[in-house]
Amino acid sequence: MVQRRPVYFGYGSNMWLDQMNRRCPDHICLGIGYLRDWKWYICEAGFANIKRSPGDTVYGLIFEISESDEATLDRCETVPVWYLKEHHKITSLGTKASPQELVAEALIYVNEEWLTESKANEEYLYRMNMAIADGIKEGIPEDYMEKYLRPFIPKECTKPDDF
Repeated sequence: MVQRRPVYFGYGSNMWLDQMNRRCPDHICLGIGYLRDWKWYICEAGFANIKRSPGDTVYGLIFEISESDEATLDRCETVPVWYLKEHHKITSLGTKASPQELVAEALIYVNEEWLTESKANEEYLYRMNMAIADGIKEGIPEDYMEKYLRPFIPKECTKPDDF
């Protein structure tokens, strides 16, 4: 019997494929997807978060990851201090080359205590701009990015020295 690898839904800087390649070398990008009745925002810690919000939708990239990839993500997301691991049903839309809609259970990192919208950390702006560009290339609607992400993530930012 083949063991299925975990499915992860990345909605913030982990949509930047270069970052995912460095953090999770075993991952496979399965395409784009969305989570209904949640809203994307920058929380008071200065990073992306999502909160329950009827009528809103969060888009992101879906990845199949290995156990070691998941352990790395846990460290990067500072589990359980900053984010907790939750599993939610997402709708996968597949890839541009192979579109197909299906519902799947996915790992999502969420902080349900930091609900106040705030400003992004300066170093995070560059990573999020790269994530937005990759998300659009993969098929996430540009109008979604403009409505939900751009109010927090301006297009103009400085590339940090450590990138």
